[in-house]
Amino acid sequence: MVRYYYGPIPTRPIARLRRHTRARHMSTTDRSLISSIVLALGLVVGGLFAGDGFVRAKQAERYVTVKGVAEREAKANLAIWPLRISAANNDLSLANVQLQTSVQKIKAFLIRSGVDTTQLTLQEFAVRDGEADQYGGNRTGPRYVITQTLMVRSTDPDRVAATSQQVHELVNEGVVFTSGEQYGNGGPTFVFTGLNELKPEMIAQATARAREAAAQFAADAGSDLGGIRQANQGYFEILPRDQAQGISEASQVNKTIRVVATVEYLLK
Repeated sequence: MVRYYYGPIPTRPIARLRRHTRARHMSTTDRSLISSIVLALGLVVGGLFAGDGFVRAKQAERYVTVKGVAEREAKANLAIWPLRISAANNDLSLANVQLQTSVQKIKAFLIRSGVDTTQLTLQEFAVRDGEADQYGGNRTGPRYVITQTLMVRSTDPDRVAATSQQVHELVNEGVVFTSGEQYGNGGPTFVFTGLNELKPEMIAQATARAREAAAQFAADAGSDLGGIRQANQGYFEILPRDQAQGISEASQVNKTIRVVATVEYLLK
């Protein structure tokens, strides 16, 4: 048998349900508010860091580029003097005898002049037969021409330079030769080999002069000089001491060594 109940519906469970729903709604709202606050704080802090980085980037863009020059006189410590000898004759053997005689005369001339001949070498021996030349039918001179280069190498450039001014003595003895034409100087070539020993001190000097220029620029601009942003030591040049048109560095015993350093300094 089924019984029916007609009394009032109990309200306590419904009220408890409403309180539970309202509590859960408040908890969700609190979490959303906290998340929003955390997000806002993150944006603020991130903005501060980004702004600080932007300021630092702007400060890094403030720099000055300057150049510092260092120069020093130096003296060649090596002389190279090629003497190209030639002899011509219709008889090959006689041409060779003439050539060897010229070689002996040059050696005697160098010894008389005080030039060390221990490093003397013979190079580039060549024989040209005029009749073997494709244009030999038009030959008007001797058939055979023999050439050879006598290479003088000395660590006394001053002595070689003085000796090269007396080559007319060889002409008076009948020696046929050309002096230094292979190197384009028309005489001895003077070489400075001590550049590596000068580099550290000259680079320091050039950098110091660059810093002086940067400090002056910063003072004029009302700024403080910071550290080095970028540096380039440049390259070394060996120049003739007496610089004039047509004078080459290789033809002078005395030289000028130059280096230019390019440095970028930050400005505070």
